[in-house]
Amino acid sequence: MTEKKVTIKDVAKASGVSIATVSQIVNGNSKNFSPKTVAKVLKIKDELNYVPDYFARRMVMKKSKTIGVLVPDISNPFFSTLVRGVEDVLYKENFITMLCNANGDNEKESLVLEELSRRGVDGFIIASSAISDEDIERLLINKKHPFIILDQKSSEENSDSIQTDDFLGGNLAASHLKELGHEKVAVVLPEKATANIVRRLEGFIEVMGKNVTVIYSSLSKEGGRRAAKDIITTDVTGIFAINDEIAFGLYLGLKDFDKSIPGDYSVIGYDNVDMCKYVTPPLTTIAQPIYELGQQTAELLLERIEHPEQEQVVKKLPVNLINRFSTRQI
Repeated sequence: MTEKKVTIKDVAKASGVSIATVSQIVNGNSKNFSPKTVAKVLKIKDELNYVPDYFARRMVMKKSKTIGVLVPDISNPFFSTLVRGVEDVLYKENFITMLCNANGDNEKESLVLEELSRRGVDGFIIASSAISDEDIERLLINKKHPFIILDQKSSEENSDSIQTDDFLGGNLAASHLKELGHEKVAVVLPEKATANIVRRLEGFIEVMGKNVTVIYSSLSKEGGRRAAKDIITTDVTGIFAINDEIAFGLYLGLKDFDKSIPGDYSVIGYDNVDMCKYVTPPLTTIAQPIYELGQQTAELLLERIEHPEQEQVVKKLPVNLINRFSTRQI
């Protein structure tokens, strides 16, 4: 026989108080009751192994204590580190992260946002560019959902936003290659680049001039490996991979053609994911504060949830060059 589930009525009856009193106390609103009453209700709750019903609790608290996080590719270590930063902050505040991997699919992102909204999440972190401005307007702004846009998508006009200084990052990458004597350089990036990646390219071109070979490939290790075939047909000596994943792919792709790093090509990446230290040679890259980006995003969203009428906040975090051994003087 299935054991009968303990209800809030059972706790109220055993405690000698009203259902409303039990509801307030178990949901953390105990300031209006005496310490003796609170202690008694919590003791009986534990003795009876009462677990509050999630949906009933949400009706009382008007909050789900859940944040929806939308990323384009969780297999990319940038996003796994970012989410770790988000989750560490949310966990301390007793919020749960509901992670959704969109794979750059606008239709999937739209459906995910609708479903998260239906489930009553308290806020959204959008770290993907595939979601359209129309869907942001329809699913988030019109429904007055708190949300944060990360720097994959430029949306400063209608939300809080946290970015890193991508233009400076491109500048730093170009300056490093130029100082090493590289005049003929290539940039490997996706053809349909996100706003933040375009800023990296613009910062790079500002230093190197327009005589930069642009090679289009997907934002992945496999994309970097494929790009090697195009690179060896050029006379470039330096390569700016627009993210570390592309750089890792270039390592293998150039090796396929018996080319070495940095002997034949100097390679600089972008992000400074953990693997940069473990490839051979260790990758010179532009470091983003990825974990801190996740932390500050979560903190800003929680602040927005508590104070929905405060002025819009736009933050820009610094980047810096990490000089390892994948680039050399020529």
